[in-house]
Amino acid sequence: MFLTFELNCLLTLNPTATIPPRLDTTQEDMPAVLLVGGIGTRLQSVLPATPKPLAPVGDAPFLQLLVRQLRSQGIGHLVLCTGHLADQVKKEFSDGRKWDVVIDYSEEPQPLGTAGAVKFAESYLTQASDFLVMNGDSFLELDFRELIRFHREHGGLISMAVRRVPDASRYGTVQLGRHNRVVGFREKMGAPVPGIVNAGVYVFKRAVLQHIPAGPASLEKDLFPKLLEHGVYALEGQGMFIDIGTPEDYARAQTLCHSLYQAALPES
Repeated sequence: MFLTFELNCLLTLNPTATIPPRLDTTQEDMPAVLLVGGIGTRLQSVLPATPKPLAPVGDAPFLQLLVRQLRSQGIGHLVLCTGHLADQVKKEFSDGRKWDVVIDYSEEPQPLGTAGAVKFAESYLTQASDFLVMNGDSFLELDFRELIRFHREHGGLISMAVRRVPDASRYGTVQLGRHNRVVGFREKMGAPVPGIVNAGVYVFKRAVLQHIPAGPASLEKDLFPKLLEHGVYALEGQGMFIDIGTPEDYARAQTLCHSLYQAALPES
């Protein structure tokens, strides 16, 4: 299947000229781990030689949207967990200075899955009592400070951002109990029904790393269900949410380009 996308986002994204001032600097010591190493099998029909986080949205790679969102909210240390086509990611973002951030790279030697990639990046997190984790192929309009406050107030090992969507068929759903505590996860049902889905943004306590074995492992399938008894909480977001994991949603991201950057950089 060949898809032609209308790259009709006319926003000029000169990273050195359009960086807005940080909203504050209260979170600058908290690193953000971005999971950008997946193969992106479903998107390869559209971008066969490009890693999914570098998929162009408008005239800039999707990952730049996340970097700029983090930077604008005072997150200045990023750890990119790379794998598939890692050299392309490193060439594009280098040390991060164009975006006024510091970027470290944790390049997995083999596919490790989402949890395995976080574990492999442990050496970059030795000074962090808490850290952000984000999927590199999805965007959620979110105040990170609110999520961090929520995490510290609830005292669990993990806090995740969730989003209510009209069609949860391709995501699976998050089951919530009292006081925003996650009590379970339901696998993809295939039916187009509404539900609350994991939006791919988390705050982890450092102690989470002790529960991840070395080697390949999944956050969603292996880690989160195991840690429910230790406290996993969910904060529901209300803003824009999109992932670019399928050709259809990637095409939709093009039509939303202006709105995505306005959501990521509300002060610009």
